[in-house]
Amino acid sequence: MTNDWLHPHAGTAAVLVTVAAVKGSVPREPGAKMLVRAGDFDGTIGGGHLEHRALDIARAMLQLGEARRFERFPLGPSLGQCCGGVAWLAFERMEVEQMDILRARRHQDTWRLVALDGASEWTLLDEAGRHLAGAVTTPALEAQGGTRVVEGEGGRRWLLDAVLAPRDHLMLFGAGHVGAAIVRALAPLPCRVTWVDERDDLFLADIPANVTVEATDTPEALVEKAAPGTSFLVMTHSHALDLRLCHAILSRSSKDWFGLIGSSTKRSQFEARLRERGIDAARIDDMVCPVGLPGIEGKAPAVIAASVAAQLLSVWEAAHHPEEQPELS
Repeated sequence: MTNDWLHPHAGTAAVLVTVAAVKGSVPREPGAKMLVRAGDFDGTIGGGHLEHRALDIARAMLQLGEARRFERFPLGPSLGQCCGGVAWLAFERMEVEQMDILRARRHQDTWRLVALDGASEWTLLDEAGRHLAGAVTTPALEAQGGTRVVEGEGGRRWLLDAVLAPRDHLMLFGAGHVGAAIVRALAPLPCRVTWVDERDDLFLADIPANVTVEATDTPEALVEKAAPGTSFLVMTHSHALDLRLCHAILSRSSKDWFGLIGSSTKRSQFEARLRERGIDAARIDDMVCPVGLPGIEGKAPAVIAASVAAQLLSVWEAAHHPEEQPELS
């Protein structure tokens, strides 16, 4: 899930709309959000009449100074949507303190606990359940799974909301035209990118929020330290450096996805050199080269980037196991 609602708008009053729970077929999953201001908004809960209705409610709350709502929306004839399911939406006037912490922690997991009944209260917890900000007293809860509605003492309802850092991580080697195009293509997607090159002056002037730049002349050290599950994409300015990185990546104990930009001829040459360096043939077979979706032959950086981004999304989606969400009756 992308946290595209976390864009900074300092000092602007806003209402956060969260899909708290769902039943049946609905446009978005629990945890989907949009941050609504008087004149615009970030994020989406799926578009259509449900989103338009939510925008109207949120802006009415801003005008009235209302702090919170929790409403049930059947997605049938009344909303003109054919999904047929039910969505429960939580509306809350956001405080500057909470937004500042969430933005600062966009690369870390954070749990929000928001009262849906009674006095307006909220709490932020870190990935270990430790208190970060807001009301200290919280109901007993299990901070795992996804966004959901939980019941506390006296039947009081709370929104337990997972604001999770992107799970998918790409380590991209090369800050040339194609590397820059891939960074731009991945900027709005739910992933983290570590962008590596020794040439500090080639990185984009405006680095996307999901990108961390590493200007280093020892990129193999980053490969060694990368966590299992990291995806690797190599496209540097030097075939010799590409080969060193290929060797480092294929020598890892974890069999992570690895793509190398280049032609079939380059692949054949690298296969031979990697075998000479002792890399197992089965591991070499895992190397994806050329990269990108089959059938897309364009060589323009933007075309390659779109193809590679789609390929990565396919790889990451295949690795995910959707979690079952509790339903409200």
